[in-house]
Amino acid sequence: MVSTVVHAGFALLLTVALLRGTVLDRRLGAVLVVLVVAPELDTVAGVVMSGAHRALFHTVVIPAVAVPLVYWDTRHRETSWIRHRWNDRGVRIVWVGLFVHVFAHLLLDYAHLEGINVLFPVYDQFFRLDGELFVSTVDGVSQTFFEIGINPQTGADQVNVGAVGTTEEVHVDNPVEPNDADEPQTEPADEPVDRRLPIAVHGWQLYMIVSGLFVAAARRLQTRRE
Repeated sequence: MVSTVVHAGFALLLTVALLRGTVLDRRLGAVLVVLVVAPELDTVAGVVMSGAHRALFHTVVIPAVAVPLVYWDTRHRETSWIRHRWNDRGVRIVWVGLFVHVFAHLLLDYAHLEGINVLFPVYDQFFRLDGELFVSTVDGVSQTFFEIGINPQTGADQVNVGAVGTTEEVHVDNPVEPNDADEPQTEPADEPVDRRLPIAVHGWQLYMIVSGLFVAAARRLQTRRE
């Protein structure tokens, strides 16, 4: 599982790379916190909605709607609300924020556990990016992320793009719902529920966190010297 801290580390890396010359102040830090934390609020919705985590706020429908609205406001509207309120720096931060939201959060979760419900609520289906890409001395360039084959039962062509299941079929463990409520419990009823807030569960995740903090600190030092 990719923790919120890992998302934050990756978000820092992308922000520093994309906002060259921009000071990493408290206001920008607050924007990053909202971008990183907001999608995880669907864990709370999981209490009343089956399969809400990785679906309700992990859908690309939200940025798909936001992008044309921001473009219209900043490029075609006579008086841009965003530019009037936060000037040109605010416009840059909004665009980078949308990019960070998609790449540092949604797509990172897309490649882990059961993936994300990409088009929810327009289309209820979890998708996961899983596979490998390699060069073989026998088969040449091969990949298993997306596979095209023949259904052995019907004989029809089928495309495997990593579909996992619907919100009724998929449960992604999280601190609010560490276990699927529909599955039988394996632990004794008197045992305390183990709710874990992950920080880093693999070496690369810890590396991502440290790298993000280091790059952000380096940018701050460079800005002060200038």
